[in-house]
Amino acid sequence: MLGIQNLSLFLVSCILLNITPGQDTMYIVGRSVAQGKRAGVLSVFGIMSGVLIHTLFAAFGLSVILATSSLAFSLVKFIGAGYLIWLGIGFIRSGRRHEKIEAVEKEPVRSWLIYRQGVLTNLLNPKVGLFFLSFLPQFVDPHTEFVFSPFIALGLIFFTTGSIWCMVLVYGSSWLTDRFRNNTAMGGVLKKLTGTLFIGLGIKMAFSHAK
Repeated sequence: MLGIQNLSLFLVSCILLNITPGQDTMYIVGRSVAQGKRAGVLSVFGIMSGVLIHTLFAAFGLSVILATSSLAFSLVKFIGAGYLIWLGIGFIRSGRRHEKIEAVEKEPVRSWLIYRQGVLTNLLNPKVGLFFLSFLPQFVDPHTEFVFSPFIALGLIFFTTGSIWCMVLVYGSSWLTDRFRNNTAMGGVLKKLTGTLFIGLGIKMAFSHAK
């Protein structure tokens, strides 16, 4: 079907990979805890948009550059790490103001900013590009005439399963923190914890290696 082989195995693999905690998972949970459900949903949209872009990169073979060039891999890696650390510092600084999470959730016109940060967080992780380049081809029929179509189909399947799981994370984590939303001190603590989480993710990315 559409040049795809072992579709059932691919679906199972997608589900297992999505529920395995990773950088995107921690980012989405952190946003949901610190800024509420709306910010979490926007982060999911951003992360999943990055997934679609990575799918296109893999389909066109652009991810090969990351796989073959250590300089390109390191450049993207350090930019991504620096970006996550910068976001983390911003959360920690805002947490010192002891503002309520509820107030942050109602701030106007931050939707594009949160969405864009989600996209960049995903795109600036070079290991995601390498993952798609190495994972998707295993389920593409080598005898298919049009290679682009199965890449896109597989990417959309991964996008769908990932979006469902990420929404579960958003609603679950935001529900657990609802009781703290009117607590000014707790709001600041949660934002500091989120900032620390992002900084940790950035440091981890900076010391990661291509496999």
